[in-house]
Amino acid sequence: MPDDAAAAWEQQPPDLSESPEQAQRAEALRAGLQAYDLADADLALLSGDDTEGTGEEPEGPLPVLAVIGRPNVGKSTLVNRILGRREAVVQDTPGVTRDRVLYPAEWAGRRFMLVDTGGWEHDAKGLPGRVAEQAEAAIEVADAVMFVVDATVGPTSTDEHVVRLLRRSGRPTVLVANKVDSQRAEADAAMLWSLGLGEPYPVSALHGRGSGDLLDRAMELLPATSQVAGRGLAEGPRRVALIGRPNVGKSSLLNSLTGTDRVVVDEVAGTTRDPVDELVRLGERDWWFVDTAGIRRRVHQTYGADFYASLRTQGALEKAEVAVVLIDASERLTEQDTRVIQQAIDAGRALVIAFNKWDLMDEERRDLLEREIELDLVQVRWAPRVNISALTGWHTNRLVRSLETALESWDTRVPTGKLNAFLGDLTAANPHPVRGGKQPRILFATQAGTRPPRFVVFATGFLDPGYRRFIERRLRETFGFTGTPIEISVRVREKRRRR
Repeated sequence: MPDDAAAAWEQQPPDLSESPEQAQRAEALRAGLQAYDLADADLALLSGDDTEGTGEEPEGPLPVLAVIGRPNVGKSTLVNRILGRREAVVQDTPGVTRDRVLYPAEWAGRRFMLVDTGGWEHDAKGLPGRVAEQAEAAIEVADAVMFVVDATVGPTSTDEHVVRLLRRSGRPTVLVANKVDSQRAEADAAMLWSLGLGEPYPVSALHGRGSGDLLDRAMELLPATSQVAGRGLAEGPRRVALIGRPNVGKSSLLNSLTGTDRVVVDEVAGTTRDPVDELVRLGERDWWFVDTAGIRRRVHQTYGADFYASLRTQGALEKAEVAVVLIDASERLTEQDTRVIQQAIDAGRALVIAFNKWDLMDEERRDLLEREIELDLVQVRWAPRVNISALTGWHTNRLVRSLETALESWDTRVPTGKLNAFLGDLTAANPHPVRGGKQPRILFATQAGTRPPRFVVFATGFLDPGYRRFIERRLRETFGFTGTPIEISVRVREKRRRR
C-alpha cells in the first residue's frame, strides 16, 4: 500500500456538462413515462427532480432564530419545546451544550432554522471562552434572537453584558423569562423590564406554558427569508466525526490536530464517553472535528454507560457530514472495524478510512494488511485511504485532501440528460439478463438528491441486485463519487392499459 493511499484516488474531475442533445433526449424519455401508471410520488419527483433533496429553498434561505443566554437558564429545554421533540441534550449540570447546533423548525405554517448555543459568560477563558465565541457567532448569523433569562434568579451582571452585545449587533430580540411555572411566578418576570429589551415573555420551557405566545412574537420579528444566514451558516466549518472501535487512536488524533491535550488519552480502552467537539484549522480552512466513544458492539447489545456512549456516538455521526473511520493498522482487521464502516455508510455520510499506528508496522505486517483489505474491505474500495500516526502526527495533514474529495463527491449532482445518456450507452452495451422470459428495460433515471447522491431508476421490471451493483460501479468509474456512498432505488412501473 502506498504511503498515502488517498493519492490512488486522484483523477481528472468528471465531466458533468450536459449537452443540448442530452437534455432534449432526457425530456423525451420523461414525456414517455406518461404512458405508464405513475404514483403521486413519481409525479412529484419528475416535476422537480433538478432541485429535490438538495436542501435548497427556491424562494430563498430560511430565516434563522438564535437562542442565547448564560449557562443553565434552559436554552436547550426551550429548543426541545419549540422542536416538539427531545433533540438537544438537556442536563441539570451547566455547560452541557458547547457548539452551536442548527435545527429545522416550524411554527404556524412558517419554517425557519433554530440555533441552540452554549451558555454565554463574560470574560470566559479556555473552553467556556470558545463556547461564548460560538454564541456570539450565532448572533452574527441570526435574523432574530431569543434571549433567555432565568426569571427565578432575575437579571444578573452577565445578562446585562449580553444585552450590550445584542444592542451592538442590532438584531431584533425577544426577551424570554424562563422557569415561570405558574401565574403567581409572573411577578418575577416583571423584574426583567429593567434590562431595557422591552416586554419579557413569561414561559416554562419545561412544561410549555406561554411558548405559543413567545413563538408568535418571534415570527413577527423574523423576515420571510434570511438576510444573513448565507453569509455565516452556509460557509461554516464542515463537521467531521472520528469513529472507530475503542483504543484505535481517535482522541490522540484530535490532540495531534489541535496541538493540545484537548482530550483525555489513556491506554485503557473506552476513556472517551461523550462526543468532544473542537474547531481545527487545516488546509487554510476550519473544520469541526468530533471525537466519539469507541463503538464496541451494536447499540442494543450494550448497557450502562456504554449504552449512552453508543447513542451519543450515533448522534454525533448523524450530525456530521463526513466520517473518518480509524483502524489500528498494527492489528488484524476485525469484524468490528467493518461494522463501524457500515455504520457510517448506513448513516449516509461521506467516508474516509485512516489506518493509524502506521509507524508500528513492519514490512510483513504491511503485506498482510493489504491482503486483509482486499478480503474485508472490497465493498468500500471507493473510500479514500490515508496512512497516519496520530501519536506523532505523521501524515495527519494529508487528511485534508481526502476529506475535501469525499465531501465534493457527497455534494455531486449529475444532470438528468447526462445521466440518461450514460445509462442508455450502458444498457445498450450490457443489457439486463432475461428473467422468466422477460427482460427489464430502464425507462428513465434522475438524481433525486445529494448528501449522499440518490438515484431513482424507472424500469419495466425488477433489476437484479448484481445489475444494480454493476450500475453503481460504472457510475463511480464515470462520475467519480470517491468517498461517498450511493443509493440507487428502482421503481417498477407497468404500461397504462388502454380503455
